[in-house]
Amino acid sequence: MITLSLAEIATIVGGQSHDIPDPDAHVTGPVVIDSRQVAAGSLFVAFAGENVDGHDYARRAVEAGATAVLAVRPVGVPAIVVEDVVQALGALARAVVERTGATTVALTGSSGKTSTKDLIAQLLRHKAPTVWPEGNLNNEIGLPLTALRAADDTRFLVLEMGARYIGDIRYLTGLVPPRIGLVLNVGTAHIGEFGGREQIAQAKGEMVESLPSAEDGGIAVLNADDPLVRAMASRTKARVVLFGESDEADVRAENVHIDGLGRPSFRLRTPTGCSELTLRLYGEHHVSNALAATAVAHELGMSVDEIALALSEAETLSRWRMEVTERADGVTIVNDAYNANPDSMRAALRALVAMGGAARETGGRTWAVLGPMAELGDEALAEHDAVGRLAVRLNVSKLVAVGGREASWLQLGAYNEGSWGEESVHVSDAQAAVDLLRSELRSGDVVLVKASRSAGLERVAQALLENAVEGEVSGR
Repeated sequence: MITLSLAEIATIVGGQSHDIPDPDAHVTGPVVIDSRQVAAGSLFVAFAGENVDGHDYARRAVEAGATAVLAVRPVGVPAIVVEDVVQALGALARAVVERTGATTVALTGSSGKTSTKDLIAQLLRHKAPTVWPEGNLNNEIGLPLTALRAADDTRFLVLEMGARYIGDIRYLTGLVPPRIGLVLNVGTAHIGEFGGREQIAQAKGEMVESLPSAEDGGIAVLNADDPLVRAMASRTKARVVLFGESDEADVRAENVHIDGLGRPSFRLRTPTGCSELTLRLYGEHHVSNALAATAVAHELGMSVDEIALALSEAETLSRWRMEVTERADGVTIVNDAYNANPDSMRAALRALVAMGGAARETGGRTWAVLGPMAELGDEALAEHDAVGRLAVRLNVSKLVAVGGREASWLQLGAYNEGSWGEESVHVSDAQAAVDLLRSELRSGDVVLVKASRSAGLERVAQALLENAVEGEVSGR
């Protein structure tokens, strides 16, 4: 964060100083919400959660080096007291970003947000100092914490914005207004909360409604291949840039093909030229993510050759998202267990099949270890059934459905599609899945592990890698 005095911070957030002997003392370190992350000069933000109250850790934070605490009540150590810590955090973030003058890029979508954010960051950091979220800090707390990492030399700020209800993105864009807004897709994530894809489109479109006019430099980057996203062009005063495989896209992919390891290659076409590239990422769905990132980077002055080179070198920055590791015995584990929705499940299954192409030639098999997808509401049965059926249609060697009722729907879908119990099995929990896989895996097998975050299936991937010599697959 840029250096600010406690007096300046109190003015920005409209707070009252308590137990502060020197209002000119400066916050020079990071803004944190976990007292274990405090560094010298930090500002510790005390949140009162359901199970833990940050105010109870205020003294520990100051003793660890925090300059002060942002809190809703006096805590016996230097503190700025406000009525609402979330609002104060947002106000501080906006002020910091305004002082840096950084160009803010914000993105949203039903799937692919974190992967695309990582790609944009890896492109823009080649051009100038760039700040982006670690993981998927995309809500009313995570977003300002990311923005507050901006420093005096930061030129690009990349923000991921999530939504579970209409109005969420409008609120987030109000905290740190973007100049470039990107909408990836409208799918079925959180459909249980929204009630339908039209409502999801309404929520995601708040992104482009927040942008400045074209005359003031606003740019809306939209997916030309998604009709609901393409239609958002009518909801913004910003200049519209389209990406996709459609002929009408300003930035598009041509001659897409997938190699035996599941990595896409294509010709990248932009308004100023073309370049051939191959991604290190796994799965065809990353083509769309790469095009979205390209559209942003191109608008910010990068040439097509610079973009293609950076994309060809880009890697997965966030954990548990298509993390590919080959064990010493030749079994490949694909840990994509951070989260899941119907769209990302389908993309991951297709990636698994592509990655298993070379393995099948030597007798290797593809395993889909799948768990429940959360927040689907009345669509839960149909969506789990559909994913189970797709696994059979794609000729996945074996589906292992892990968990309770929703997982049983996955297995039932596969059974009804024609697995007849040969290619699918339902197990009760992660340990049962681990026991099954340890007894049956053989060299050449490729194992995908994926579920909603609440299922905790990363434990399966981690257990399968325990006591194994981990290393990147040759050429990956």
